Amino acid sequence: MSKQYDVYGIGNAIVDMEFEVNDAFFQEHGIEKGMMTLVDEDRQHVLVNAIRSKEVKQQSGGSAANSIIAVNQFGGKAYYSCKVAKDDFGHFYMKDLQEAGVATNLEPEQLPEGITGKCLVMITPDAERTMNTFLGITADLSEKELSEKAIKNSQYIYIEGFLIPSETGRKAMLEAKKLARKHGVKTALTFSDPSMVKYFREGLQEIVGNDGVDLLFCNEEEAMLYTGKDSVEEAREELKKAARTFVITQGGKGAMVYDGQSFIDIAPNEVKAVDSTGAGDMFAGAFLFGLTHGYSFAEAGKLASLASARVVAKYGPRLEQQQVRAILSQLQEA
Repeated sequence: MSKQYDVYGIGNAIVDMEFEVNDAFFQEHGIEKGMMTLVDEDRQHVLVNAIRSKEVKQQSGGSAANSIIAVNQFGGKAYYSCKVAKDDFGHFYMKDLQEAGVATNLEPEQLPEGITGKCLVMITPDAERTMNTFLGITADLSEKELSEKAIKNSQYIYIEGFLIPSETGRKAMLEAKKLARKHGVKTALTFSDPSMVKYFREGLQEIVGNDGVDLLFCNEEEAMLYTGKDSVEEAREELKKAARTFVITQGGKGAMVYDGQSFIDIAPNEVKAVDSTGAGDMFAGAFLFGLTHGYSFAEAGKLASLASARVVAKYGPRLEQQQVRAILSQLQEA
């Protein structure tokens, strides 16, 4: 029986505001480059004012949201559970999801009072992205935002690691996994960022649990931090205990995929990188689209590699629809 949704996502709802800066800006303002750092709203205002850029690219974001939107862009059907406030940013976020064709738990009349989360994305000339995030109301995401009906009607649930610092977020992650297991739905988890593994490893281990997850996404650094191993080769063997299948992304070197039996090397696609924002999110979204549409793990890896290469060659975490069409036709020709 076919399911209503290919992927059900749960994650932060954050409006991304993207700016271009240089390394000197980080030194001047004591910002740790290449990391996602949680800040309060006042700090975020100070930084936005200091950048003094009129160029603001604004769109709905959050790691899992980017992946879920990618699933839809490639022709899949996805659902996203999240939390925004009854403010301008909240209404913007909800409208952006709807325009992307993503089903959601958000209802215009039922949005709570509060402040919608915002992320200041700073891109340096070397294409690296540094994020300062004010979570706002998304920090209160809880089991209440989950939809058991939508989970039951999905092939996969997809959970983002960025939820782990929040007590209510952690409980929502555990409940989503429990509901998925109850209804025979597969669980996919992304570690999201090295800082999540570094500081919240025990929380992530709790989500993985004794039964593991069906699919795990991480990069090399996260794989080694989580397993406590000094090499990717050792880490990937250890990850077999945590996930039945997994992907370790390797930046410019491509990715390695474990399909449950063997390792598959996914070749990189050479591009001139201008912005690494959302590369991992795009990889996960395209990969999940592939798996839920009859692709083998190798084919899904090829699609994901192409898609993430295209996204780092432009600003922002999204592809244009014509780029998506070009990627799919390129794969068909291959």
